[in-house]
Amino acid sequence: MSSHRLIINQNQMNKLSIVLLLLLISINLTAQKKPFIPIQKGDGWNTESQFLGNRTIEKMDSLITSNEFKKISSVVIAHNGKIIFENYYNDNDSETKHNTRSCTKTITGALIGTLLQNGLLKSISQNASAFSKVKEIQNPDTRKNAITIEDLLTMSSILECNDWEQYSRGKEDRMYIIEDWVKFYWDLPIRGFPEWIKKPKDSKYGRSFSYCTAGVVVLGDIIHNISGSLEKYADKALFSKLGITDYHWQMTPTGIPMTGGGLGLKSRDLLKIGQLYLNNGIWNDEQIISKEFVEESTKPKAEMTMFDYEYGYLWWLSKFGKEVKEKAYFMSGSGGNKIAVFPKLDLVVVLTSTYFNGGIDSFDQTTKILDEYIVPEIKKLKK
Repeated sequence: MSSHRLIINQNQMNKLSIVLLLLLISINLTAQKKPFIPIQKGDGWNTESQFLGNRTIEKMDSLITSNEFKKISSVVIAHNGKIIFENYYNDNDSETKHNTRSCTKTITGALIGTLLQNGLLKSISQNASAFSKVKEIQNPDTRKNAITIEDLLTMSSILECNDWEQYSRGKEDRMYIIEDWVKFYWDLPIRGFPEWIKKPKDSKYGRSFSYCTAGVVVLGDIIHNISGSLEKYADKALFSKLGITDYHWQMTPTGIPMTGGGLGLKSRDLLKIGQLYLNNGIWNDEQIISKEFVEESTKPKAEMTMFDYEYGYLWWLSKFGKEVKEKAYFMSGSGGNKIAVFPKLDLVVVLTSTYFNGGIDSFDQTTKILDEYIVPEIKKLKK
């Protein structure tokens, strides 16, 4: 009798195991078929679900969720002016303010654009030193007076400043350990050009690119000195006009916002800045940045020999896609952060990530997400 009961119990256990297994499979399939319906939040964005049942996008989402694509915190996509996909990962949500790292630099460029639009700055060919309050600089040289705002926007000034060169006197790590980051820049010596480095006159656009965070800090100082308060001006001239109310500036030791990196913004708000440029500087029927400045910002002004990129006014320029590449300009920040704008596709993509120790892999994986998943699927929608 007890043996018969044992057999019955064993059969029941087997059936229960099968039911549990089927349940787990069902849950997994449900997770793979998330509808990705963006939320209508009243934050200035309209939404439309264009990726329902899209297997490629489902696969992308699954790879991010399983951490095959490491430490992705959000993917938000706007197509034809509407959010069509939105998801958050690794304990982030729509209210998370992401550390955008060097994507902040591009937003600093946008603020320069608003100065021009508002008549507070005549031209980016004006000398940067004319707006500086730094006194008694080291390595004095009259050529420093000829550095223009455009030189800073294109990372091509004549000062020895290169974040990608460990021996550079202007490397950003050396800036962070002193108090006055603006003076740090102006104290730098003139850059030398040995035979193995292209001189500006021999470069494709007549400029020798050198990635320099300190130069963008100086742009922040220029905005601050022209407007009276960088923090208040940024809010009035850009953020509030876009309906961006919740953000976080990192502050320099001298008490002004750090314009070279670290600005905390929500993904939907980052999307707005990309859309602003896609709209030729217009938001809610207001010209916030001139069409001319947007166009010049997103044209190549300097070339990079290290990567297959070109550079505008603090915008990176490249192509993304699987078979036929599509032109894009994009913000880029360490960890693989990208906010990419594709004019011909009417597309803006926000990819945020905290893969800060990933080196080149962190950039490669967000490039892969654009190349193999997002751009090809958007092109199918366009047909």
